[in-house]
Amino acid sequence: MTATAAFRVFEHNALAYRRVWRGSVLVSFISPIFFLTAMGVGLGGLVNHNRGGVGGVPYRDFLAPGLLVATAMQTAAVEMTYPILAKIVWWKTYDAILATPLAVRDLVLGELAWITARTALVAVIFFAVMQFVGATRSPLAPLAIGAGILTGVAFAAPIMAFSASQRGVGNGFAALTRFVITPLFLFAGTFFPLDRLPAVLQLVAWLTPLAHGVALSRGLSLGRISAGEAVIHVAVPLAYVAAGGVASYILLRRRLLA
Repeated sequence: MTATAAFRVFEHNALAYRRVWRGSVLVSFISPIFFLTAMGVGLGGLVNHNRGGVGGVPYRDFLAPGLLVATAMQTAAVEMTYPILAKIVWWKTYDAILATPLAVRDLVLGELAWITARTALVAVIFFAVMQFVGATRSPLAPLAIGAGILTGVAFAAPIMAFSASQRGVGNGFAALTRFVITPLFLFAGTFFPLDRLPAVLQLVAWLTPLAHGVALSRGLSLGRISAGEAVIHVAVPLAYVAAGGVASYILLRRRLLA
């Protein structure tokens, strides 16, 4: 029953998304093209000329798998902030859903299933662009799509819990973007190796899902990852998914059924 009920929430999101999917897919194609051109070719030309690439590979090939995961994180942040708050406060979507036999756990599972699909779409498109420009170097590279999806959901679950705690459009989401999403995008290994950072910042980065997602995606794309490393890089995001899902359930239940 729970799986069927959660699918109804997923279905609601899919029906709403069909009105905007064209623009969304277009942006999903344009974004990696712009990033890989500006950073991978423009900046990459300087890095490759002066340093011979990063770790023995062209900068574009180093950058692309990290950007795939970072883009999935940003997609999750967008989908799980204002849209979730709107369903709670303005549209009263969740109140309407809970007037049916569906329960709060179905809302959480359905929303997580939906963000899995959204980040999958983004990751597949980004990987297609990577393949087109030749930015993959291993038969394991397609598994980087899974790294992007896992990382996106690892951010989506706790952000959904955070959104459930917000009472209106204040400074909460702006602070989340300014002090969490943007710094992680810049300093969690997407653009340069983490060992370039001070030890304290390296530790902070490794406590987040993005650093592990980037390492997993890059290791798979370049063919430079051991089984033990892969297990660690999967386990940390999964822990965020589990903790975030439980927190979302508790906060949504308190918010909607109080």
